[in-house]
This record gives sequence, C-alpha cells and structure tokens, in this order.
Amino acid sequence: MSLNPASMFDLTGKVALVTGASRGIGESIARTLAAAGAHVIVSSRKAADCEKVAEAIRAAGGKAEVRACHIGEMDQVQQVFADIAAAHGRLDILVNNAAANPYFGPIADTDLGAFQKTVDVNIRGYFFMCALGVKLMRKNGGGSIVNVASVNGVVPGDFQGIYSITKAAVISMTQAFAKECAGMGVRVNALLPGATDTKFAAALVKNEAILKQAMAHVPMRRVAAPDEMAGAVLYLVSPAASYTTGACLNVDGGYLTV
Repeated sequence: MSLNPASMFDLTGKVALVTGASRGIGESIARTLAAAGAHVIVSSRKAADCEKVAEAIRAAGGKAEVRACHIGEMDQVQQVFADIAAAHGRLDILVNNAAANPYFGPIADTDLGAFQKTVDVNIRGYFFMCALGVKLMRKNGGGSIVNVASVNGVVPGDFQGIYSITKAAVISMTQAFAKECAGMGVRVNALLPGATDTKFAAALVKNEAILKQAMAHVPMRRVAAPDEMAGAVLYLVSPAASYTTGACLNVDGGYLTV
C-alpha cells in the first residue's frame, strides 16, 4: 500500500475513544486525534471535566463528545460501549489511558485497598476495554487499540511496586491481544511513557530530590510534556502504522537505554 504524506496520518471519518482524557496525556491525545480528523469521544470518570476538553476541541474546529466512564467499574465499561454502538455503530480507535496509582511507598506496605484499586483499573479495566473494543471493531473490518503502559512495566519504579506490576501486565496484555486479533484487522500496541509532567505523576515531578535522582537515569535530562506523547499515539493509530501490531513504543527520553 502506497501512502502520500498527507494521508498517512489522516483520521477523517474515524471514531476514537480516549479514556482518562480530561487532563494530562489523555487530553493531549484527544486533541491530537481530533486535529487529525477523528470524531473523539472524550472519557473519564467526571463528565464535567471531559466537557471542557470537548469544548476546546470543537472550538478548534474538531469533532468531540463526552462519555463518562470509570474503567474500574464493569457496569460503566459495558455501558460506554453499548452507548457508542448505539450512537455510531462503530469504533475505529481505542486509547486506554485512564489509570490508577493510589499508593507511593514501600511495596511490602501496600494495603489491600490500594492493591485492589490499582489492579481493578490497570489490569481488569484495560482487559475488558480491549475485549469490548475488539468486538465492536471487528464488526466493521478492524481498528486500532493503544494501551498506555509505562517504562515502569519494564523497570519497576522506586516505591511504585503495584503500579509497576500492573503496567508490566498491560505490556503482556497488549502482546496477547495483538497476536490473537490481527486476523480480525485489529492492531494492538502500547505506549510506554517515561516521566511526564502531569498531575498523575506529581509524586515524582514535584519532589525535587526524587526528580533529581530520576533524571540522572534519563539521557535527555528532563521530564516530558504531555504533548510529547500524543504524536506517538497518532502514529500507532494511523494508516502510517498499518503493519505495526504488538509493538511497545518507548517515549522516555532514553531511560530504557541506560
């Protein structure tokens, strides 16, 4: 297949669901996919926060709507896909970005509540979002899923034990779905962000001592901006990546090369 530069990243006519899209990396991804022509479904737990993002997309000339969903709650996961099927009859792009990281501290001191919340969102939530996404995508000939994992899924982060464990599971999950779903026309890839300046990562980026120690292991010696993750996702969901599935794309300033 031959593509010209203008069409390689064109998402016109595509329906895209982005979770955790009310701020940070998810917001940047939602804005970028909309700018590339997709109709973006902005999703997170709170509809009001999502509506601000959707309004900004529409003000810039893009297409966006809001669907509230807490991916740690199975009834909400099932409902959001039912609503998308009823409203659009299709889903072309799914970006699983919503995540939980409620505990920062020694791994052996992780309590059951923090453990369960992290697993429910980061593993069970991602798994069933992927499963339902695949079922809807295959009805229309395929689609693309991107799971936002983390470099912590490869090298566990200090005092981020259970979070790192769940992100390792997301990497394995991505590969498993990619292997089984390629024949359905569904590509499944993972984004592995390094340290990024978001509210989610505040325990790292706002603590000067921890940040200095972390940056010593990043060749680029800085934290990423959320917008620096969006281009990688655009590639993975676009026609430019038509032969890419099961990939784990590191966007980490070189952290995993050290």
